[in-house]
Amino acid sequence: MTMPGPWAAYRAVTQDRSQVKPVGRAVVRRVIAYAKPYRTMVIAFLATLILTSLLTVAQPLVFRVIVDDGISVGDASLVTWLAILIAVLAIVDAGVGLVGRWFSARIGEGLIFDLRTGVFAHVQRQSIAFFTRAQTGALVSRLNSDVLGAQQAFTSTLGGVVGNLITTVVVLITMLLLSWQVTILALLLVPLFLFPARWMGRRLQVLTRRQMQDNARMNAQMTERFNVAGALLVTLYGRPKDEDRQFSERAASVRDAGVSIAMANRWFFTALALVAALATAIAYGVGGNLVISGGISLGTLLAIIALLAQLYGPLTALSNVRVDVMTALVSFERVFEILDLPPLVRDRPDAHPVSTGPLGIRFDDVSFRYPSKSEVSLASLESVAREVEEADGHEVLHDIDLTIEPGQLVALVGPSGAGKSTMMGLVARLYDVTEGSIRIGDSDIRDVTLSSLHDALGVVTQEAHLFHDTIRANLLYAKPDATDEQIAQALQQAHIADLIARLPEGLDTVVGDRGHRLSGGEKQRLALARMLLTAPRVVLLDEATAHLDSESERAVQAALDSALAGRTALVIAHRLSTVRRADLLVVVDDGRVVETGTHAELIERGGLYATLHRTQFA
Repeated sequence: MTMPGPWAAYRAVTQDRSQVKPVGRAVVRRVIAYAKPYRTMVIAFLATLILTSLLTVAQPLVFRVIVDDGISVGDASLVTWLAILIAVLAIVDAGVGLVGRWFSARIGEGLIFDLRTGVFAHVQRQSIAFFTRAQTGALVSRLNSDVLGAQQAFTSTLGGVVGNLITTVVVLITMLLLSWQVTILALLLVPLFLFPARWMGRRLQVLTRRQMQDNARMNAQMTERFNVAGALLVTLYGRPKDEDRQFSERAASVRDAGVSIAMANRWFFTALALVAALATAIAYGVGGNLVISGGISLGTLLAIIALLAQLYGPLTALSNVRVDVMTALVSFERVFEILDLPPLVRDRPDAHPVSTGPLGIRFDDVSFRYPSKSEVSLASLESVAREVEEADGHEVLHDIDLTIEPGQLVALVGPSGAGKSTMMGLVARLYDVTEGSIRIGDSDIRDVTLSSLHDALGVVTQEAHLFHDTIRANLLYAKPDATDEQIAQALQQAHIADLIARLPEGLDTVVGDRGHRLSGGEKQRLALARMLLTAPRVVLLDEATAHLDSESERAVQAALDSALAGRTALVIAHRLSTVRRADLLVVVDDGRVVETGTHAELIERGGLYATLHRTQFA
C-alpha cells in the first residue's frame, strides 16, 4: 500500500511530463473493465486507505486528551488507559497496513498477469510482417515496463492519490477545528517549498531521462556483444580495446548522472525537511503564545504539531495529481495499442480443417504486395518510423499460375529477389495473397484453420533456428508428445542419428545460442528431423542446402531424399545441381513465372534457366 509522505511528494514533483498526454475516455473505460474482476479487492483496498487516514488523525487527538485531561490534572488512571489505547491504535494501524499491502499486491500482480499474458498471446499471433518491422526490445518493454506502469494505476497511483487526498482532507479539517489560526500560518510556507521543488523536479526529469538513455545505449552494447555472433565479430576484427573504451564512456555517463540525481534528491528532501521544520517552529511560536494566553490548550498545540508532520508530504503530492494519473493511464494506452493491432493473418469465422489424404497446391492468378507498416506494425515499436515507407506497397508477384500435384516435387529457381521465398511464404500463409488464391487440397488456403494448415506443412528454412536448449527439447518443440521411438526414427531419416549417438550427452546435449555448437550441416539435418517428427503431407524447403560445404550438402541431400519420399514438396535452391531430379522446375524472375519444365527441357529451350545453369557451372 502506498503511504503518504515525503516519497509521494518527491514522485509528484519529479514526474516526467514529457511522456504525459491527454488520454481519452475510451481508455479509462477499458481500464475500469480490466479492474472489474478485482472490484471487491479494490473496494477493500480503498477502505484500508480510509481507515489508515483516520488512524493518522486519531493518535494526535488521543495525545491531546492525555495532556489536557490526564497529565495536566494528574489523572494517572486516564493516562494509563489512553497510553494503552495509543498502543492498540498503533497495532491496528500496522495490521491495516499489512492487509492493505496484501490487497494492493493481489490487485497489482493480478493485473500484471492479465495484461502480460494477454499481450504475449496477441503478439504470438501476429504475422511475420509484424516481426520484420517491430523492435524486439520495444516489444519486451511493453511486456515489462508498460505493463508494470499500468499496474501502478491500481496500486501506487490509486493508493497514492486516494490516500493522500483522504489524509490531506482529514488532517486539514482536524487542524482547522483545533486552531484555524495556527493551521493557516503553518500552511503559508507551502508555496515557498512547492515552486523550488517543481524547479528541482524539472532538473531531475532531465537527469533521469539522460541516465535512462545512457543506460539503454550501455545495455544495447552488452546485448549485441554478449551473444555468439557479436563476440565472434569483436574477436575477428580485434576490437576489444575499442569496445572497452566505448563501454567505459557510456558507463561514465550513467555514473555522472547518478551522482547528479543523488545530490538533487538530497536537495529536495533537505528543502522539505527545512520547510516542515520552519512550519513547526511557526506552530510552536504562534501556538505557544495562544496556550499562554489561554486561546488553546497545551494538548491541542501538541496535537497540531503531530498533525502538521503528516500534512506536507500528501499536500505537495496532490499538487501534481493530474500528471500522476495521466502517466499511469498512458502505460495502459501503450498496452492497449498492442492489443488493438489485429493480426494480418488469422482464421476466418467459418474456417475448417485441411482435408485428409494427399495434398496438392495450386496458385490461381496470384498477385502479392507486402503490406505497408500501418497495416502490420506501430511506429512506437520501430526505431526508425519513416512515413515514406507508407507508399511502399508495389507488387512483388504478378499473375502466378502454378499447379503442384500430390506427391510431386517442384523446384523454384531464379535469381535472387525474384520472388521464390515470397511464393513459399504464401503457401505457409505467413502472408495472405493480394489477388487471386492459393488452394491446398480442395480448399482456398484462407478458408482452412491455421493450426490444421501448419500440421499439414513441414518447413525447413536456409537458416535453421534452434533454441538454446537440448537437442531433445528442440525436437520435441515440433511434437511435444513424440515418443523415443519416433525421435529415433526421425533422426535416422535425417541421417544424423549416428552423430548424436557419439555425443557424450546424446539427446541431452545443449546446442548453444541459435545452435552455434553445431555445424551448418548438422543444424540443417536436425531441423529436418524436427520437421519429420510431425509427419507432414507437404514439405517446403527454402534454400535447405545453401551455405553448406560439399560434404555437408551430400549429407543433407541424403536426408532430403528420405524426407521428400512420397510427399508433395516445394523446394527452393540456388544450387541447380540439387533440383535436377525435380518433377517440375519453375523459373521465377521479377515476380513472374517465366519458364516451367524438366531440367533437360529447360536446358534445351535455352532460356533463363539455361543461362543460370551456364553461369553457375561455367
